[in-house]
Amino acid sequence: MTIIEIENNLNTLVANFDKKTFIFDLLIAYGTPKSTIKRVQGSDHDRLEAEGELVLRKKLFFKVADENLHVTIDALKSAKEVTKHAPRFIIVTDYETLLAYDTKTEDTLDTELLNIVNHYDFFLPLAGMEKANFQDENPADVKASLKMAKLYDELQKNNHFETKEDIHSLNVFLTRLLFCYFAEDTNIFEDNIFTSSISSHTQLDGSDLDSYLQRLFAIFNTPQNAREPNTPTYLNNFPYVNGGLFALDVKLPIFTTRSRHLMIEVGQLQWSQINPDIFGSMIQAVVTPQHRGGMGMHYTSVPNIMKVIEPLFLDELYGEFEKAYESKAKLQTLLNRLTKIKIFDPACGSGNFLIIAYKKLRELEINILKHIDSLQNQKSFAFSEIKLTQFYGIELDDFAHEVAILSLWLAEHQMNLKFYEEFGRTHPSLPLHESGNIVHGNATRLEWTEVCPKNEDDEIYVLGNPPYLGSSMQNKDQKEDMGSVFQGIKNYKNLDYIACWFYKGTKYIQSSNTKLAFVTTNSIAQGEQVAMLWLHIFKLDIEVFFAHQSFKWTNNAKGNAGVTVAIIGLRNNSDADNKYIFNGSIKQKVKYINPYLTAVNVSVVTKRTKPLSKLPLMEYGNKAVYGEPLILERQEKERILTAFPEAKNLIRPLKGAKEFLNGLERWVIWIEDKDLSLAKSISLINERIEKVKTLRLTSSDSGAQELAQFSHRFRDTKTSKTSSLLVPLTTSERRKYIPTGFLSHETVLTNATNAIYDAEPWIFGVISSLMHMVWMRTVAGRLKTDYRYSSVLCYNTFPFPNILQKQKDEITELVWGVLDEREKHSEKPLAQLYDPNKMPEGLQKAHHNLDIFIEQCYRPKPFESDEERLEYLFRMYEEMTSKENKK
Repeated sequence: MTIIEIENNLNTLVANFDKKTFIFDLLIAYGTPKSTIKRVQGSDHDRLEAEGELVLRKKLFFKVADENLHVTIDALKSAKEVTKHAPRFIIVTDYETLLAYDTKTEDTLDTELLNIVNHYDFFLPLAGMEKANFQDENPADVKASLKMAKLYDELQKNNHFETKEDIHSLNVFLTRLLFCYFAEDTNIFEDNIFTSSISSHTQLDGSDLDSYLQRLFAIFNTPQNAREPNTPTYLNNFPYVNGGLFALDVKLPIFTTRSRHLMIEVGQLQWSQINPDIFGSMIQAVVTPQHRGGMGMHYTSVPNIMKVIEPLFLDELYGEFEKAYESKAKLQTLLNRLTKIKIFDPACGSGNFLIIAYKKLRELEINILKHIDSLQNQKSFAFSEIKLTQFYGIELDDFAHEVAILSLWLAEHQMNLKFYEEFGRTHPSLPLHESGNIVHGNATRLEWTEVCPKNEDDEIYVLGNPPYLGSSMQNKDQKEDMGSVFQGIKNYKNLDYIACWFYKGTKYIQSSNTKLAFVTTNSIAQGEQVAMLWLHIFKLDIEVFFAHQSFKWTNNAKGNAGVTVAIIGLRNNSDADNKYIFNGSIKQKVKYINPYLTAVNVSVVTKRTKPLSKLPLMEYGNKAVYGEPLILERQEKERILTAFPEAKNLIRPLKGAKEFLNGLERWVIWIEDKDLSLAKSISLINERIEKVKTLRLTSSDSGAQELAQFSHRFRDTKTSKTSSLLVPLTTSERRKYIPTGFLSHETVLTNATNAIYDAEPWIFGVISSLMHMVWMRTVAGRLKTDYRYSSVLCYNTFPFPNILQKQKDEITELVWGVLDEREKHSEKPLAQLYDPNKMPEGLQKAHHNLDIFIEQCYRPKPFESDEERLEYLFRMYEEMTSKENKK
C-alpha cells in the first residue's frame, strides 16, 4: 500500500463519515484485510455497541468517550485491560475530536477527527510503515562553524591566501586552533588556559599575536624536560602534546584588533558540546571551491551520517543488545563482538563518518557495561576495549587526511570523558599516541584489502560519502581512474565518478562478513546509469538491503548548496527479509529492493533506439547549435514585421518546454533554402544570419564550424505536416501526469522537448496515462528531483499491448475529453492546470477515465496499486524483450 492510496482512503472515509463504521473504515484505510475486519465485527460488535470499545491485539485499543478525552486516554495508557493486548495505538474520540497515543514511539495526536487526513503519517505503522526518526543538527556545531568562518573572513582582509602553500599553512593553523579550543574546554589543558593566555599576554591591536602563537606552538612540540630553563611560567604551564600536530613550522596570519577579538570570542564558545566531526566543515569553510569540490573534502552532517550507519549496523547491534538484555554472558559476547568490528571509509575526507561511527559504538559499549553492572549489583572495573585501530580510511587530500587523524583522537577523548562520567575511570589523554588507520592515497587505485585487511573473524562495514562528479565534470585524472576501475567493462564512461566506489566496494565485500553503504548522487539509480552499473554489481551476488530514496540536504559548511542524494546499502545475497526502504520519515519493510530503489522485483531497463511496442517514432526537437540569434521575442518580431511585412512567412511560433508549460510566446526566423534570397534582402534578418555564422565559425566545435555555411537555420529542421505531439524534456516530480499537447504544423519545437510528428491522437492517451507515468517514474533519469523524460529510456522501452482500431478510436474520444477540459481553463498555463494542488476537478476526472480505459487495454481486472502496475509492466517488458531476442 502506498502513501497516496492511504491518503485517498482517508479522504473517502471523511467524505462518507459514519460513526458506526469509523474505526473499521480507519483500519481498512491502512490496509487491514477485510477478512480481519469481518472477524472483529463479529466477535467484538456487542462490546463496541455497549461499551464503545474495540480491541485489535497488537494493533489498537479504541474507545468512544463523551467527555474528558485527555483524562480517559491517560488512564488507558497504564490500564491492565489495555496493556495486556499490547496495542500499538490507543485511540479515544467523541467523534468530533480524536486523541491517539503511539505506545512504541510515545508520540501523541490531538486533532479534529475530520482533519485526520492531514495526520495520515501518525498511523502509518498500521500499514507496516515505520516513522523513521532522524537526529537534528547540534546548534553548537552550527554556531562554531559560523564563528570560525567569520574569523577567517576577518583574517582575509589583512592576509592573502592564494597559493597552495598559503592555503596549507592556513589549514594547519586552523586545525591547531580547533585543537586548542577543544583541549581547554575538555580537560586536556587547564580550563580556558589558551583563550586566557591570548587575552592576557598579547597586545590589544593583535600586532604580536602571530609571534606569540608561533612560540606557543613550539612549546606544544617540546616535552617538559626539553624546554629552555628560562621559559616563562605562563607558557610552561601548557602540556606537551606531541610532534605530529605542531611539528611543522608554518607561516601564521597577521592579526588586527578585530581578528584578535574574534579569536577570544571563538574561545568562549562551549567547545565541550561541539562534535569533532564539525572540524571538517570548518576547514571546508576556508578552502577554495575548486579544492573543495575537486578533492571531495566536504562535510556531511550528523543526521545524514546516522541515515547511513543506523541501517548499516547500529540498529542491528542495538537489537542484539535488547535480545541479550537479561543475560550477562550474552552481553559479554556482544562486547567482544564490538572489538572485532572494523569501520572503513574509502573516501573519508576529514573523518566525519568514522568519528560518528566510533562515538556510537562507544556509546553502545557504555550502555552494555552499565547494564552488566546493574545485573550483578557491582562494578566490573572494565575499561573500553574499542580502539581507534579498528577504524580505517583513505583520503586523497593530504591535509584532510591529517584532520581525520586528529578528529578521531579528539572523538576518543570525548568518549573517554563520557566513560569517566559513568564509571569514574578512563585512559589518560596526553600525549597523543594512538590513531586510526588513515591512508593518504587515491582510493580508486589502492588495493582496499591492503588498507583494511579482511581476516576470518572480522565484521567489516564500509561506508562514506565519496565524490560524485558526473561524467562531464570529471577531469583527465578522474577519467583515467574510471578506466582503471572499470577495466574490461564497456560503456562505463557516462557513469558518475562515485560508481568507482560502488564497484570496488562490491568486489571488496564479496564472500565475507562485510556490508557497504554510501551516500550517492541519485543519478546512479536512474536512467541509463542503472544498466551501466547495476548489472555488473548484481552479477557478483550482491543485493541492496536498504535504501534512502532521493532526498535533498544541505551541509553545515560555509556557502553550502543543496544536493539531491540517495543512500544505498549493499550486502552479499541473503535469505534474510530485513530489507528497508526509507522515503523521508517513512521506513517500510520490503521483500526486495531493485536498482531503481523501489520494492518491485524488476529487470534492468536498457536504452533502445526504436520503440519496443507498436508506437510511432519519438524524436528530440530542433537543436539550434549557435542559432539563438534567429529566436525572437515579441518586440523583436513586431519590429521586423513593421519594417518588412514581406518577412511574415519567414517567422514561425517557437515552443520549448518552458514556453509550452508556462504559456509563454517566442518566435523563430525559419528560412527554407528556397527563401534564402528573400531573407538576406531583409536587413534585420540578414544581420541575425551573420551573427549565427560568426558564432559557429568562432566555436571550438568542428561540427558547429561546418554548420556556418547554413547559418540561416538551426542545425535541425524537423517539422510536421499536420501537427506535432510535444512531450517536455523535464517535468516536476509533483505532477501526477506529464502535460503533453498537440501543436500546429507551423510551430517549431526546440530540443528542450521530445516530439512525435504527425502523431495520431490516441498516442497522446498512451503517453498521458497513469500506466506510462508509473513506468516513467521508475526508469527515467532525474534533473535534481525533476524527471528527465528520455525517448530511448521512457518511451521506446514502454510495454504497450497491440490494440484494435476500435480501441484506438475509444482512446481518441477520451483524449478529446481531456483536451476539452483544458480548453475550459485556457486562461491558465499547463503548469498551473497540472499542479496537483490546483488541478481542476473536471480535468482530473477526464484523466481518470482515460486511465481506466488504458489499463483495460492491458487486462480486464483493475490494478489496485502502482506497485501492481509496475510488476505487470516489467513482466510484460521481459516477455517482449525475450521474444525479440529469440527472433
